[in-house]
Amino acid sequence: MPVEFLNPPALPQPEHYWQMSVASGSRTVHLSGQVARAADGTPVGDGDLAAQVEQAYLNVAAALDAVGGSFADVAKLTVYVVDWSPDKLPALGAGVGRAAERLGTDLRRPITLLGVAGLGEPDLLVEVEAVAVLP
Repeated sequence: MPVEFLNPPALPQPEHYWQMSVASGSRTVHLSGQVARAADGTPVGDGDLAAQVEQAYLNVAAALDAVGGSFADVAKLTVYVVDWSPDKLPALGAGVGRAAERLGTDLRRPITLLGVAGLGEPDLLVEVEAVAVLP
C-alpha cells in the first residue's frame, strides 16, 4: 500500500481522522472537488448535507477507480462545507459513514475542513477534494 497513516504521539489523537500520511507510491493523483452529482449530472440530496457528503465521497471513489486506484490510496482530503458550524458535524459524519458502508472501507484520512460562503452552484452544500498516491 503506497500510503501509511499515523497519529504521532506528540500530536492530539483524533478519533475520526489521521493527523498525517506518508506516501511512497510513484503516481500522484490530484482530484478536483467532487460534489453531490450523479454520473449524468443530476443533483443528489437537495438540502441534505449527509446525502451530499455521501455522494461526494462516492464520486471520489469512482474517480480513483477510473485510474486503477481506490480510497486506500487517498493521502489527503480537503472538505469544503457551506456555512459550516459545529452543529453540522453529525450530518457530515453520517454522510461519511454511509459512504464508508457502501464502499466497504475505512474513509478516515488526514483532512482539512473549511467553512465557505458558497460553492460553484447554489444547491451545493459540500465539496470534497482528494490527493491520492498510487503504486
